[in-house]
This record gives sequence, structure tokens and C-alpha cells, in this order.
Amino acid sequence: MEPLASKIRPKNLKEFVGQEHLVGEGKPLSIAIAEKHLFSFILWGPPGVGKTTLARIYAKALNAEYHELSAVSAGKDDIRQILDSKVSGTLLGPRILFLDEIHRFNKAQQDFLLPFVESGKLVLIGATTENPSFEVIPALLSRCRVFVMNELSPENIKQIIKSTGHKMKKDATDWLTSMAKGDARQAIAMIENTLSLYKEINIENFKNTLQSKFLRYDKKGEEHYNTISAFIKSMRASQPDAALYYMCRMLDAGEDPKFIARRMVIFASEDIGLALPTALVVANAVFHAVLTIGMPECGENLAHGVVYLAQASKDRRAYEAYLKAMEDVKKYGNLPIPLEIRNPTTKLNKEIGYGKDYDKYTAKSLLPDKIKNKKYLVPRR
Repeated sequence: MEPLASKIRPKNLKEFVGQEHLVGEGKPLSIAIAEKHLFSFILWGPPGVGKTTLARIYAKALNAEYHELSAVSAGKDDIRQILDSKVSGTLLGPRILFLDEIHRFNKAQQDFLLPFVESGKLVLIGATTENPSFEVIPALLSRCRVFVMNELSPENIKQIIKSTGHKMKKDATDWLTSMAKGDARQAIAMIENTLSLYKEINIENFKNTLQSKFLRYDKKGEEHYNTISAFIKSMRASQPDAALYYMCRMLDAGEDPKFIARRMVIFASEDIGLALPTALVVANAVFHAVLTIGMPECGENLAHGVVYLAQASKDRRAYEAYLKAMEDVKKYGNLPIPLEIRNPTTKLNKEIGYGKDYDKYTAKSLLPDKIKNKKYLVPRR
């Protein structure tokens, strides 16, 4: 039986839900599809927002020979096989490779792919939930446009739920929309799994299905985010045992150790911060060890770092000060910088007061006048 997600998958942009900033009228991907512009690009966004569907719509519009690979299981031989494949039927267009989870391709694999993208033998569409600036080699990234895809809105999810053709009461729709958290795949899978277990769709049956479904770790699903959340909160609470357990749970399920290490680097500044500045050095060393050693041995490096970070004193003042400062930047825009700390690079600059009365060690506020009394960093208690 054909899966529900496959049955309702949009075949063109008119059926596609969400991502109006990319596929709305006059937006970049709608123009590319309408005018058949050929180029490589990367779709970066959370799970279940339509990355695969958009790639298929694009390939179909360009009458392309289309291939899909997952970077989790694919390798150089799979790419060679695609390059050696014969164009079938009446397809005379370009050869497009959709590479899901492109961030899972290592540097050597990306280096192998690069000349084929560069020469035009392959048009690459990459999909990733991770920042491509960190995960895609610069040479390959420079040959691709990056399109950021957003989490689907509740209205988008409700529209997709309606498209399944399965009727349900408003309270069940609202519950499912909330559970999906912007992930259409979650919503569709929940409907399909509930129908396979029960005859009726309602909140109680949804909850029962949820309990039975997420006993396993799903790298693209809700349990993935639940587990990384539990991992971070365990370190924040200075509980190394719980943090180690959730770390091992992720590794045992096949999670990319770089994903875990990257969160540790963020944690070192966000939660430990000024209490122990060397925590950032340790976290970066762990990340480097993960890159150079790999699994399974790098699990020991991760464990070392996790215990260190969990036991470290915590101080979020720098992180919270950053958020407050950024809030003012967004709120007030580019406020005038005080003249005394502007750089007097020209004669005219000097004449109008740039750098005048500058005191290196002044206690006077150097913030713009409108916010000169603001204090972002809370003093140490």
C-alpha cells in the first residue's frame, strides 16, 4: 500500500504548502521553476518542511533525469553509478542529484562530488537540517545557492492535514497541529499510524499512538529533539550521569557525533560562560577530536567533555547580555555612534569632531545617546 505521505505529495507549486518566501509569486524558486533556470542549490531547514518535495517539483519542471541519494548510506560508487546511467525515455534535460542530509557526506566525499558539479555533469540539490556553512566544504558551497526553509506555520500544518482527506474534529486537528511543531511529516505519520491501530481519529487515539510510536529514537523526528533537549538540560543542571546517558542514547541510535559536539561548544558559552572561560577551549578540543578521530573512539572524547561541562560552574550572564544587546539593535537600528569614539581618518572628520576628547580609559558610557544608560551585563553576584 502506498504511504499516505506519498499519496498526497504535491506535484507542482500550486499544490505546495508553505515557504512563500521562496515559492510565492515573484520569489526565487518560483521564478527558477517557471523560467527553467538551471543551477545547483542547497535547501536548509528543519525536518518535514518540504525539501524533498520541492526538489522533485524543480526537477520535473526542468524535465530532468532525477536521482535521489541519502548521504547517510550513499558513497562515491553511488555517484559513479548515476554518472554512468543512461538517459531513459524522452528525458533530454539535465542530470539532477538530490542529496538528502548532505551534511553527512564527509570532506573526501564532497571533494569527489565537486568536479562533477563544477563541470555541470551533475546539478546538485542538497538538503540539510544543519548550517551548510559548517557542514559543506567552501568550494562546493560557493557553487550552490542556499535557500533557507522555515518551520511550517500552524495554518500550513492544518492545510496539509486537510489534504489527507481524513476528517477529524477541531480539537483533534488542533492537538495534532501542536504536536507536529511545524513538521508536516510528523502530522501525516501520526494520522497514518493512528488509522492503522484504531478505526477512529481523535485525541485519545492520537495520544495512544504517540506512546507506542516514539519508543525508538528517530533522527528526523520529535524524539531527536526531545533527547538533545534532555542532554543539554542535564548538563545545565550539573548532572553528568543523566547527560552521559542521553549522549550514549544518541550515539547508539546513530546520531552524528558532530551534532552532539557542536551543541557542547554552544553550551560552553551559553551556560558556563564567564564562570569558566576555558570550558569553550575544552568543548572546541572535543569537537576537533570528533572530526579527526570519528566513531566509535570519539565517544570517549565526547564523554570526557560532557562530564567536564556538566560539572563546571554555570554563568549565563554573557549570553543573556548578548540577547539584550541584540534586542536593542533590532529595536533601534543603527543609532549614531558618539563622535569621540569615531575614527578621524580624514581632515573633515576631525573638523566635525570625530575622535575629539577621546579618553582611552573613560568611565563615561560609550553607547549611543538614546541607550547610554543601558546595562546589558549583570554584575557578578
